[in-house]
Amino acid sequence: MTIDDLGLGIKLSGQAGWNQTEADWRRFIELEPEGCFVGELNGRSVGTTTTCVFRKTAWIAMVLVDVNARHKGVGTTLLKHSIEYLKSRQVRTIRLDATSLGRPIYEKLGFVPDYELARFEGRATEARESVTVVAAAPELFAEIIEFDKRTTGRERAKMLGRLFEEFPENVRIVRRAGKIEGFITMRPGANAVQIGPCTATGEAGPALFCDALDRCAAKPVFVDIPLDNTEAVKVAESNELAVQRTLTRMSWGRKPVDNPQSSWASSGAEKG
Repeated sequence: MTIDDLGLGIKLSGQAGWNQTEADWRRFIELEPEGCFVGELNGRSVGTTTTCVFRKTAWIAMVLVDVNARHKGVGTTLLKHSIEYLKSRQVRTIRLDATSLGRPIYEKLGFVPDYELARFEGRATEARESVTVVAAAPELFAEIIEFDKRTTGRERAKMLGRLFEEFPENVRIVRRAGKIEGFITMRPGANAVQIGPCTATGEAGPALFCDALDRCAAKPVFVDIPLDNTEAVKVAESNELAVQRTLTRMSWGRKPVDNPQSSWASSGAEKG
C-alpha cells in the first residue's frame, strides 16, 4: 500500500463506518511503509491491512474488504501475508484488537485473547476534577514517552512521537514534584474525536479523562477503555458515555507484558 492508495483506504473505512480520516491512513503508511498491504481480486483493489513494528512487538490493523468482495478469502489472505511480513521482521509478539466478528478468524491463525476493551461513545460534557491538568511543552514529550514505556511495559515511542508531533496542542499532563503522573491526547476522527491514548496513575487518570471531556464539550467522542480499568469505566459511565461495541485485545507469539489498569484510554484499535 502506498500514498496512491489513500482513496481505497478512506472508501473501505467509510463503508465499515469506522472513524479513520485521511490523516490516519497517511500515518499508517508513513509509520510502516513496507508493511501496509492492498488485496486485489480479479485485478481490482478490494482490501487493506496495515502493520506497525515497535521493536519486538507489532500490530496488525485496518483489515478491511470491500462489501462486494467479502467471503472470498481476501481478508484471510491479507492477514496471512501480514503475519509473514512481521515474521520476516523478527518480531516476537503480534497484537491486534478484534471485533466479535473478527475474533474467530484470528483464533484460527493462532491469536489468543489477552483482555477485553469497550468503546464508549457519546457527547462530551464538562466534568472537572480537582487535580491540575496542564498543556505539555514539546520539550517534555520524550519524558512522557519514557513514562508510558515504564508504566505500561510497552514500547510505543514510534507512534506516540508521531501523534505528539501532529497534535501538540492536544497533549496534556499531570505533573507533580517534577514527575509526570499521567498524560492524555486526542485526535479528530471521521465520526467523533478519538480520546486517547491516556496512561496515568489512579489519581491522575480521572483528572486527565475529565479534562479531555471538558475540551470536547458538546462534541461526539469515542474512547476505548480496557475493562480491567474499572475506575476508567466508572468515569465514562458517570459522564453518560455508553458502550458502542466491545473489542478483544489478542496476541500471537510471546505473551506480551501489559498493565491495562494504567491505561485510561487506548490509542484506538489500530495500535493499542
